[in-house]
Amino acid sequence: MPSKPSSLPSPSEQIPRWRKFALGFTGLIAAGIVACGLGAALILVTAYPNLPDVSGLSDYRPHQPLRIWSAEGKLLAEFGEERRQYLAIEEIPQVMQDAILAIEDARFYQHGGVDYWGVLRAGLANLQESRSQGASTITMQVARNFYLSSEKTLSRKLYEILLALRIESTLSKRKILEIYMNQIFLGHRAYGFAAASEVYFGKPLKHISAAEAAMLAGLPKAPSAYNPIANPKRARIRQQYILDRMLENGFLNVQQHTAAKSETLKIRTASPSQAGADYAAEAARQLLLSRYGDELYSRGLSVTLSVRHDEQQMAYKALRKGLMEYERRQFYRGPEAHVDLPADPKLVDARVAEVLADFPANGELFSAVVLEASPKKVVASLQTGEVLTLTGDSVKPVASGLQERGDPKVQIRRGAVVRVIADGKLGWVLTQVPEVEGALVSLDPRTGAIRAMVGGFDFAKNKFNHVTQAWRQPGSSFKPFIYSAALERGFTPSTVVNDAPLFFDATTTGSQPWEPKNYDGTFEGPMTLRKALAKSKNMVSIRVLRSVGTHEAQSWIGRFGFPANKHPAYLTMALGAGSVTPLQMAEAYSVFANGGHRIESSLIQKIVDDHGKVLFEAPPVTLDEANRTLDARNAFLMSSLLQEVTRSGTAARAQVALKRTDLYGKTGTTNDSMDAWFAGYQPELVTVVWVGYDTPRKLGSRETGGGLALPIWIDFMQFALRQTAVAEIPPPEGVVYVNGEWYFDEFVADRGVTRIENDDPSLPSPANAEEKKGVLDLFKQP
Repeated sequence: MPSKPSSLPSPSEQIPRWRKFALGFTGLIAAGIVACGLGAALILVTAYPNLPDVSGLSDYRPHQPLRIWSAEGKLLAEFGEERRQYLAIEEIPQVMQDAILAIEDARFYQHGGVDYWGVLRAGLANLQESRSQGASTITMQVARNFYLSSEKTLSRKLYEILLALRIESTLSKRKILEIYMNQIFLGHRAYGFAAASEVYFGKPLKHISAAEAAMLAGLPKAPSAYNPIANPKRARIRQQYILDRMLENGFLNVQQHTAAKSETLKIRTASPSQAGADYAAEAARQLLLSRYGDELYSRGLSVTLSVRHDEQQMAYKALRKGLMEYERRQFYRGPEAHVDLPADPKLVDARVAEVLADFPANGELFSAVVLEASPKKVVASLQTGEVLTLTGDSVKPVASGLQERGDPKVQIRRGAVVRVIADGKLGWVLTQVPEVEGALVSLDPRTGAIRAMVGGFDFAKNKFNHVTQAWRQPGSSFKPFIYSAALERGFTPSTVVNDAPLFFDATTTGSQPWEPKNYDGTFEGPMTLRKALAKSKNMVSIRVLRSVGTHEAQSWIGRFGFPANKHPAYLTMALGAGSVTPLQMAEAYSVFANGGHRIESSLIQKIVDDHGKVLFEAPPVTLDEANRTLDARNAFLMSSLLQEVTRSGTAARAQVALKRTDLYGKTGTTNDSMDAWFAGYQPELVTVVWVGYDTPRKLGSRETGGGLALPIWIDFMQFALRQTAVAEIPPPEGVVYVNGEWYFDEFVADRGVTRIENDDPSLPSPANAEEKKGVLDLFKQP
């Protein structure tokens, strides 16, 4: 028998080891693919029918903020948690669309909502616990942003794919891109590229360049990491990369690509409030809130104000400049804080930056930490790390804080937190944040439209709007309304009244004797009304009011919009002892400026919803007999008297500074200089300025309306009237010019009141306690 063959090797022994490993690995992959496929199929079968309805996206209406615009269409303010301006895809520039497609989804118009190779890469990356590499299309991002969480799991990615497919079957490609470009968060509360363009570049999206579009396109990946305000270097690196992608994908040609890469971008670092329109915007918001309620902040209303951007900006600067100049004359109140600085010079810079983070800049006022101080020199560091050395006049405003044996609370020493301001002549100057407040309001007397409103020094520090909310004594700026009442009773600009002392004994006042004074402490004897108003003579005003009658005058001032209850019928009215707001004064002076018509002021000119539908538009204003409240002749003569104030009186510097004769106005200074005013106008613009402390106290024995308020008025009006031709008010019918003076035609040739003959300084005894109090109130005035 033949012998048995030797035993054959087993199959495992016949296959090389490397092949065994390869087969095993392939099996694992196959099993994984099968498992993923089965899982995906299971999710598809069970989840697809239960996916959310995406049809609502076709009528997508996101929350949009209230946006406040100037008359010229410049953004002044936004109110709402989300900054957003929804634009249809047709309104989004092609260069912006191209930049997004280049970096986010270059095949957007070719695929059906899912980039399958990208999904496969993302799935493998997730299995390896790595980051996804470009897996999500724009449609998938829309699905995730609206319906899913941001967790990175396979199941969520599958849901994202299913939703993307459903969205693509429901919406057009352009609609999907429109939703994405309006919904995506881009940092600094900006949602959508229209809002981001305003936030980062301060311009509408339609005006951006390719370089700017690429910068914005870099934000969706990580708004905080690629933010050009917070991280300019990193943002530029990504912008350059996106421009390269735009070239690769044919969205830019070589020449456009080269120009865009070399373009220097101007990044906006300030908010819209740089125009100083916070008070005007807040006033508008309050008016709108009563009408629209809390919906106001999400309906996307665009509100246009009558405020002019450039004039608003100038009003803000002029008021702050005037208040800062006053502050330089005040006693130094001391540093805002004292902090410990490390002895090691290498650690000082970091400590300074840390400290000053709690003391942000207040407009042009920057905070600094003192590194070294002596009576003649201060060395201080800004938050930027710049070190300032201040000497001579630059430290003069804080001299009391540099005394070696001064009050420790006031003393400037190492570690003191101080304020500095740039001065064109001196460089940096040490100063302090003012405690004094002010207001400026300017309006068109022909329409009542407010062109500028600044309600205080700093809205962030004090939101109380002094233009509309501060009830203050107007002082001598109220005298024109008493003189206006006198003109109707036969007084003329040439009527002679005695500027002589008045004395009130105890029997008259019911209290202690009182002898009122003129502000300058002098008496000049008989003078005309024209000269008396120009020189703001208190004794003349008292005598004029006594002749007119207090109750008659109280009724008369109602023609200018002043409520009677704010101006008791006492002789104190002659000196402005009642209460007014700066806006009331502007409206009242408008009656003189426009020839006798009372027009209420207006701020909101137009309201448009997010679909462009006009919800409100201010009706046109006409000057006619229906709104006439003062005879044109009275308004003209009063303007003539007020022109004298700016020509030869307490406001004579107005015509000198502005080099024009069509200026009219009146200074006002109350008792102890607690309030300083200037109310004045040109026929096309009325402007009122007020300065004072919130809790009334003396501004200073030498501070007056002419010295405090008038310079602010001049700075603003010089700018506002720069393109306005000189136009003096023409005389109306019924007035005549005789011997250098204007008269009502019925009061010519001594037919009016030529002089007040009764110069008895005593007053009739008050009939009751109320009248006694009124007379006594007079003695509290200048």
